[in-house]
Amino acid sequence: MYYTLQAPTYVPYQGYLGHFARSEDMVLNLILQSIAGERNDELFYQELIRLAPTEKEKEVITGIRDDERKHNQMFRNIYTQLTGASPTGIEATEPIEHVSDYLSGIENALFGELKAFEKYRTLYLNIRPEYRNMIFEIMTDEIKHASYYNWLYAKNNR
Repeated sequence: MYYTLQAPTYVPYQGYLGHFARSEDMVLNLILQSIAGERNDELFYQELIRLAPTEKEKEVITGIRDDERKHNQMFRNIYTQLTGASPTGIEATEPIEHVSDYLSGIENALFGELKAFEKYRTLYLNIRPEYRNMIFEIMTDEIKHASYYNWLYAKNNR
């Protein structure tokens, strides 16, 4: 006798959901949070670029900042496609953090990228399948950014 088991999916924002359970409201809320978060990151990274000690480091962080701009636009497009309306009134959800020193800024950026990845994983698991490739692209960029920030931290923590 065979039993079909449906593995639960852990969603940090809501606990365990059934395999096919999705919450459209949660998805839209996460997208709005992500739009604001990507903008916050862009502004934070602009300050890091100013403090970067070498041209190579400035280039790396500039590339990451540009990816954050791209992610912001991708999230806006997804939101518009899901709702039929552009996201409006989105402001920074957290106060813009000013960089006190380069190394602590790099550390904050590293952990911020990892935290964003976890949020986007939840989004990936709950969004309609036709949007998963876009979310996957954003997720892989976030992991790439974390790797770059790890390199920058190791390079400057002497």
